Amino acid sequence: MKRFHVHVAVSDLDKSVEFYSKLFGSEPTKQQRDYAKWMLDNPRMNFAISARGHARGLNHFGIQVDSPEELSQIRSLAASASDGQVIDQGEATCCYAKSDKHWTIDPAGIAWEHFHTRSDVQEFGSDTTTTHDMACCVPIHNAGNTEHASCCIPHNQSKQSGTCCE
Repeated sequence: MKRFHVHVAVSDLDKSVEFYSKLFGSEPTKQQRDYAKWMLDNPRMNFAISARGHARGLNHFGIQVDSPEELSQIRSLAASASDGQVIDQGEATCCYAKSDKHWTIDPAGIAWEHFHTRSDVQEFGSDTTTTHDMACCVPIHNAGNTEHASCCIPHNQSKQSGTCCE
């Protein structure tokens, strides 16, 4: 079964946790000093916020799956939708979880993360940039824009393997 994922970068985590807890009618499923996540069932969504150096606003969309088989299936769909422009990140530790994941970019330049979470971990993650206050690496469409992200899918390359972080 799939769960829609939304990640929003915020400047005031406490204020945002209060707002979203009231909006969703529930407290976060997971909360750290710089991160909070709600695993909602109606609608079925993994909604996360973080205050780790990304510009405020939409960080990325995604789809969380329950098995490696589903991840493989959704990777095929991502490759078809993006003419093969998929970043196979593999095993990643980010957002207090250990996951297998890949990324693609939609025509509007929005990053889409597809992932299978294998376990929770106590650290924010090792899959982070060395800039942006150790924020998790999220691909961007504009390969020349290194001011706001440290990884991207180049316009002239159909596929990258390995981590997207520099």
